[in-house]
Amino acid sequence: MASRARRALRSEARGPRSTTGAAASVSPPASRAARRRRGRLVGSRLPRWLQPPRTLRPTRAGWVFFALTLGVGFGALQSGNNLLYLVFSLMLSFLVLSGVLSESALGHLEVRRRLPRELFARAPSTLAVEITNTSRRFPAYAVAIEDLLQPPEGSTGYQPLGRMFVLRIAPGATELRAYRLVPASRGPLLLAGFRISTRFPFGLFAKACILESVSEALVYPSVSGTETLHALHVDQGESLTGPPRPDTGSEVVGLRPFAPGDSLRRIHWRATLRRGTPVVRQSEEPRAAEAVVYLPTGSVRAGERFEHSVRRAASQTVRLLAAGARVSLRTDTEFLPADHGPQQRTRLLAFLARVTPDAGTS
Repeated sequence: MASRARRALRSEARGPRSTTGAAASVSPPASRAARRRRGRLVGSRLPRWLQPPRTLRPTRAGWVFFALTLGVGFGALQSGNNLLYLVFSLMLSFLVLSGVLSESALGHLEVRRRLPRELFARAPSTLAVEITNTSRRFPAYAVAIEDLLQPPEGSTGYQPLGRMFVLRIAPGATELRAYRLVPASRGPLLLAGFRISTRFPFGLFAKACILESVSEALVYPSVSGTETLHALHVDQGESLTGPPRPDTGSEVVGLRPFAPGDSLRRIHWRATLRRGTPVVRQSEEPRAAEAVVYLPTGSVRAGERFEHSVRRAASQTVRLLAAGARVSLRTDTEFLPADHGPQQRTRLLAFLARVTPDAGTS
């Protein structure tokens, strides 16, 4: 009886353990799902893992050297000549040495670009690039840098925007290079990075790598200096041939010390004799002209006709602001209030760089 009681107690004690085991047996599907998710993650990362950090392409001289190496190796195997074996080993060491030295030229380079303040479509500009060798011992030789444009949707290859060449970069030194850039159209210009390549030291291989340096530059519409001023209205004020000049008004508001460039006619002689220093009359500054530039966007389709309107509006805006006027911009759906100065110039040109037609608005 005591043994039966012990067995019963053991079975009761095993009961909860068995239920725990059943619950654990339900968990494998969840673990399989987790494994599948992990497998998907690993599979999504595999292409990036498999992508080599460097690309190696033999040049024409490299293919010739390959053929000579194979010929010397085949002759050494057939003849058993020790001199041919020695030459074959030297040629193989040249290949290894070429890879090591080219890696030392590319492995410690940093590239930064300097974007210009303003980019205009169809107008040449200069884009500067800084190449820094972070190595403390080894210089970099024969380095070619290509600035890459973000590929359009549906394509995978990068488009080169400009190419530069540096013969030697000393350890810890920075070289400045520039290239000529002529944007084809207005709008955002997406820059992806740089392709750095070298054929150092023997010219047998062209080793290259891609450095990611994503940046965006806004290209303004092209501006023509022969555009006619077709503003909506221009208030009375100073002429638009130049910025308004102070001290040319008719109403005198006070006196101020004489400054170089002031006219002698404006000297107040009584106050000058009383104070002992030249004093001139200070007139009220004339009110700057105010203009509204109109760009039709309603019931207009994207195309060369709309782009011509945008270019004309940009030309009017630049000329009016240069003349010192307060300029506002109006479309069929938006209005930018009037202001003057460099900030207003940047604001209006940035709007014109991104503006699109509103085909559904009349």
